[in-house]
Amino acid sequence: MTTERAEPVQNADERTMLEGWLDYHRQTLAWKCEGLGDDQLRTASVPPSELSLMGLVRHMAEVERNWFRRVLVADGAGPIHYTDEDRDGEFHLTEEDTWQEAYAGWQAEIAIARRNAAGFRLDELSRGGSRSTGEPFSLRWIYTHMIEEYARHNGHADLLRERIDGVTGD
Repeated sequence: MTTERAEPVQNADERTMLEGWLDYHRQTLAWKCEGLGDDQLRTASVPPSELSLMGLVRHMAEVERNWFRRVLVADGAGPIHYTDEDRDGEFHLTEEDTWQEAYAGWQAEIAIARRNAAGFRLDELSRGGSRSTGEPFSLRWIYTHMIEEYARHNGHADLLRERIDGVTGD
């Protein structure tokens, strides 16, 4: 697998730009995982942290699901990897957890996110709301938050990848 990262268009309309930056950050996380085996992708960086590249991908599948399914369209989708008893389940990996499964689940959530977002205008409010206030979010807010979420975790992915095999890059 070779991940192609496309720089977002520099002079596009707002929606194209937001979607471009979100896709760029999605592609960056995939790129950071490229060329590693399951054992490497499950490797936690610095104990006692359980943070790993595979865990980050599983986490982002949960985040995509939360914002574009539970919040945006209020479809009631349950969690993929975590439970009420294990709120960080996406980071608690076992030998049975594979990259193929994690990647496929993440890509499936991204496809659903794109489909759901296509039905909303940037200023249109979500059907679901904040867990704390119940207030809805605009699609613009969700896109901006998702870009921030990926950017932050891509910084983690940078450090994880360098720790695993010394590979660095933007």
